[in-house]
Amino acid sequence: MPTFVDPAKCDGCKGGEKTACMYICPNDLMILDPVEMRAYNQEPSACWECYSCVKICPQGAITARPYADFAPMGGTSIPLRSAEDIMWTVQFRSGEVKRFKFPIRTTPEGSIDPYAGKPEPGNLDDELLFTETALKKPQTALGKKFEVAEADLKQVFKSAVA
Repeated sequence: MPTFVDPAKCDGCKGGEKTACMYICPNDLMILDPVEMRAYNQEPSACWECYSCVKICPQGAITARPYADFAPMGGTSIPLRSAEDIMWTVQFRSGEVKRFKFPIRTTPEGSIDPYAGKPEPGNLDDELLFTETALKKPQTALGKKFEVAEADLKQVFKSAVA
């Protein structure tokens, strides 16, 4: 089942040009209604049910039916995202509730230097690749001519005919 936006909870991400769900949707399905200022799924049949919009929604306004392998029909699955992890609350149709917490980062936010350890930009006119420091010299040819004996020719011909 595709995502559903609860219009009572959605605030259109406070009236910005692009909502969080519009930004994160890999299929560009979420759009903002300019009159109501509420987001909605413009083509539910194309939804991949990836939960990206559900996890990023700051208001918790987007829901999707959970996958049957962990929450059978009638169950709910609600992710609550923080800066470092996602808390999943799964309620089974029997009423039992389970919570799972999974980290979403392995390093503190903003601590990564994407250019650390990379060499300085090279010259676009040389033939070196990004990781090369010098071109390898080609191997020398063997420098000797091999003669094909009459017996070798007959052997190759017999193999090809057979």
